[in-house]
Amino acid sequence: MINDWIEALLDRTSLTGYYVLIATFPLAIVQGILGIFPFSILIVLNISAMGLVDGLLTSWISSIVAANIVFYCCRSFFSDWFNRKINRKEDGRYEKWQKYFETYGIWTLILLRTLPIIPNNVISLMASVSSIRMLPYFFSSVIGNLSQIWLYGIISSSILMPNQDSKLLIGSYIAFCILLILIFVTSQYLQRRKGDDKENHVAL
Repeated sequence: MINDWIEALLDRTSLTGYYVLIATFPLAIVQGILGIFPFSILIVLNISAMGLVDGLLTSWISSIVAANIVFYCCRSFFSDWFNRKINRKEDGRYEKWQKYFETYGIWTLILLRTLPIIPNNVISLMASVSSIRMLPYFFSSVIGNLSQIWLYGIISSSILMPNQDSKLLIGSYIAFCILLILIFVTSQYLQRRKGDDKENHVAL
């Protein structure tokens, strides 16, 4: 029903090219707050109207803006409410991810943005009640949403543009993921080594 409503909105307004952002950008913010429809719908609309590269780029920027608006609003107004909601969950799913936030910081956010494990609006809510600061959260949304948009772009391009060669898009995404994994492993190694050095210094 939501998909049909969005398509009907675009048909009635006859938005094409970059003008489609008049509709998709506010919808990206609504999606970031309520999560009532998949963000992939907006990515497909942007790609259909502006082409693969421009569609992915505008979708990425929209997702970053929406994620940071939701984070700021939730941290300012809804953190107490969401904490109570987490405490009422018997399965402990959100509590588990909250512990990962505290342990791995922005890397947990990047993983959750990349994989459709938890809705985007819930990710922003959980981050807002964690100890993550605004600037690291901003960088995590930049990297995490880039990974998410890139992945959706690979999937949607094979549907919308079946004749286009997507080997470069897939290969560059694999290289991007490998780079992220190497950075993560290196940062965790350095962090643990720094912790061991502190313990040894205290012991001495």
